[in-house]
Amino acid sequence: MPRLRPIFAPRIPYPEQQPLQEGHVYKWIITLALAALPVVAQAQATRLQSLETTDAGREWLAVGRLDVDGTGFCTGALIAPDLVLTAAHCLYDKRTKQRIDPTRIEFLAGWRRGAASAYRPVRRAVEHPDYRFDGDVSADRVRNDVALLQLQQPIRNTTVIPFETGNQPRTGESVGVVSYAHDRAEAPSLQRLCPVMARQQGVLVMSCDVDFGSSGAPVFSFDGDHPRIVSVVSAKAEVEGARVALGSSLGETLVLLKAGLENPAPAAPGTLPRVNRSTPGGTGTVSGAKFVKP
Repeated sequence: MPRLRPIFAPRIPYPEQQPLQEGHVYKWIITLALAALPVVAQAQATRLQSLETTDAGREWLAVGRLDVDGTGFCTGALIAPDLVLTAAHCLYDKRTKQRIDPTRIEFLAGWRRGAASAYRPVRRAVEHPDYRFDGDVSADRVRNDVALLQLQQPIRNTTVIPFETGNQPRTGESVGVVSYAHDRAEAPSLQRLCPVMARQQGVLVMSCDVDFGSSGAPVFSFDGDHPRIVSVVSAKAEVEGARVALGSSLGETLVLLKAGLENPAPAAPGTLPRVNRSTPGGTGTVSGAKFVKP
């Protein structure tokens, strides 16, 4: 059975540091990852590059650290002067499993060595209408693990330029990730090249190097004159000794999230009304793989 952990980086002990619950994962995710291992062998991922210096990080100042209620952090990216894209599970308290008041989350744009290019508290947050925090890692949970945060005030800084978003990359295409993590909490790192190993039903399996604190990190496509965000890091996994990252789908999700911010649902503030969609069925136990719970 796989062992599950979040990649949210805590500042204080969390339940994930205690004995873990084991759960079910979709067999097809494992099958996809195993089948795609030769892709990694043919196109090896590049090493992490620290963006600690001003010159190295200049292009990536719209990626920032999300400090969550003084207890931990995730990674987020600006896609409009007042909108930050991240993972939905970053909005939840890991102990109580309750939604965190979004006004207790702060976006630190371009955070490096104790200073940010801009500091903005969050005003509102919406997550994918089909996202559910409880339960085990599944295709549904990873695919829907996307949230949009509206800042209290827009960031009007000529050095912090919001990123555009793009279409989901193809299998075999190389993408990059800019992320913070527990061992690089004071400056982000860039992995410019990591192949997309597999793609199915809105979930990306990538050979990117992510760790605790990388939740919500933007996945970039470099196909064009400038990088575009094509996915969001949801979880990490280990398959046959190879470390992989699982990415959430954007697609129509951004349209839904923006609509949710403009017309919040009164029955569930900060969350879009649930819609009916056909979803893949069937779960199974899997041995020989570790999946990391977001």
